[in-house]
Amino acid sequence: MSPKKIVLKFPSGIVEKPLIYHLVKDYDLMINILKANVNPSKEGSMVLELSGDSPNYDQGLDFLRRQGVIVDYLSEGIVRNINKCTHCGACTSICPSGALYISRPSMEVIFEDDKCVICGVCLKTCPVKALEPSVNGGNGK
Repeated sequence: MSPKKIVLKFPSGIVEKPLIYHLVKDYDLMINILKANVNPSKEGSMVLELSGDSPNYDQGLDFLRRQGVIVDYLSEGIVRNINKCTHCGACTSICPSGALYISRPSMEVIFEDDKCVICGVCLKTCPVKALEPSVNGGNGK
């Protein structure tokens, strides 16, 4: 099964359990953590790419749900409005994943949405608001 981006939300009582470890060990799933956060109330959230054989994948997600984790498929992302972009490069210096970069020698800003970890830092940085949130995880290439 090809990787799917999912969002996990952990209530405060389970944030310290090794649940991701169990997905790898017990369900033989491959995990790429894109973003993780634990707030002061000890509630957690995680965006990750998850892949593995279909039965194991479904069983792994069922395991998380039984533990109290809220599992959602990623339904938002970042898109770049090419018509607004001035290729100033402000977004490229702060992008932690390298999804935004300047192509040489054209000096054009390139956005590779498959590398985007949806941290949202670029949304605040773009002076012309050419980077926008997308509810459907749209393709901004």
